[in-house]
Amino acid sequence: MFTPSLVQLLASAFVAGDAAPDAIVERSIRVLGRRWRWLRPLAVRYQKALAKGTRPRHSDVVGFLHADKRFCRAIERHSKTLEISQWLEDSPTMQPVAAARNWKLPRIETIGKLATWLDVTPGELEWFADLDELGNKQRNPRLQHYWYRVLQKDSASARLIEAPKKRLKELQQRILGGILERIPMHDAVHGFRKGRSIQTFCAPHVGQRIVLKMDLQDFFPSISGARVQSLFRTFGYPEGVADLLGGLCSNAAPKEIWKAVGRKTQLLYCRPHLPQGAPTSPALANLCAYHVDCRLSGLAEVAGARYTRYADDLAFSGGEDFEKCAERFGIHAAAIVAEEGFAVHHRKTRIMRQSVRQHVAGLVVNERLNVRRTDFDELKAILTNCLRVGPASQNREGHVDFRAHLQGRVAFVKAIHLEKGTKLERILEGIEWEPNGGQ
Repeated sequence: MFTPSLVQLLASAFVAGDAAPDAIVERSIRVLGRRWRWLRPLAVRYQKALAKGTRPRHSDVVGFLHADKRFCRAIERHSKTLEISQWLEDSPTMQPVAAARNWKLPRIETIGKLATWLDVTPGELEWFADLDELGNKQRNPRLQHYWYRVLQKDSASARLIEAPKKRLKELQQRILGGILERIPMHDAVHGFRKGRSIQTFCAPHVGQRIVLKMDLQDFFPSISGARVQSLFRTFGYPEGVADLLGGLCSNAAPKEIWKAVGRKTQLLYCRPHLPQGAPTSPALANLCAYHVDCRLSGLAEVAGARYTRYADDLAFSGGEDFEKCAERFGIHAAAIVAEEGFAVHHRKTRIMRQSVRQHVAGLVVNERLNVRRTDFDELKAILTNCLRVGPASQNREGHVDFRAHLQGRVAFVKAIHLEKGTKLERILEGIEWEPNGGQ
């Protein structure tokens, strides 16, 4: 029977460079010392099984070799003459999928090069990537890489904000600007994307006969660290480099933190996942959802509908043809989302016809883009009370710079509806503020 070391070396030859069968055969010949007749058929089978998609892990190739019956029979038949001729020492190379070959990504082929690119030592790189998940076992906050804050969404669920500390955040910003922002996103994506906004997300659905709104549940934490590592292998990075890049961009929350979010989401937060609060998470989430966007766009096109996505908000709209199949469409869309590793928050799914208020991401889209009346009236009341009795009485949420907070809300309304925003702006200008501007 063949030795484990031979299989390990042969697997290394398969993943070390070009995935074309001839290239694999040439590397395998260096390991085995001769051109065995069964090598090329094996390389062809490997390419069909593993090499056309995401760059496979070394362990996946080892598993493939052990499971390939024809390879096992050939090895047993030649067990007396088969031996290791050479131990490969070639450095791994970039192997992007076909679509990624024209992306201008930095060539980072070894862990040492990754450390140099990030301007850290290899030891620091391993510490920040934390592939052994030691950070979630640390009780001392000073030894953890993130600051944590729990936001209660309702009585049954909560959202965990995970903000990276300064040094890790700098590394993530380097990955964002140097790698992630160079990768094209699907055209349906409007959230966390330059040149796009909540207005561009909602605009295609204005004045439509019917609007279908869906929401993805636990969008960021549902994306696992393993999925992020696989994404970096798709870009072409070798396994060791991809694992460290994924580790830098994912996090497993400490037990005492994730217990506060409720049992339903514990499993999401205790495993490595995309942390909501890291600068890399929005871009990675959009890229991980690329296949979802492709499939939902295709489904919408067939149904005569339009599709856009803003983070975890999905919106579809159309005319009479879409109105006839909207309910069945929603079922098919939810099935696609589930097949791609996400989940729809079914309680937030809405089918809205023109006879009711059609709202997407908090904006009304019936006849024109508009803010909800309740939101406008609430902000107008706060501004009016600030004018009458002073702003300190209205800062119930304790904003450090309440003036800037209100200016931002008024500016948003003005960007959506000029007339309404101008009315609010006049009230805002009449408020008397304390010298520090915060109250």
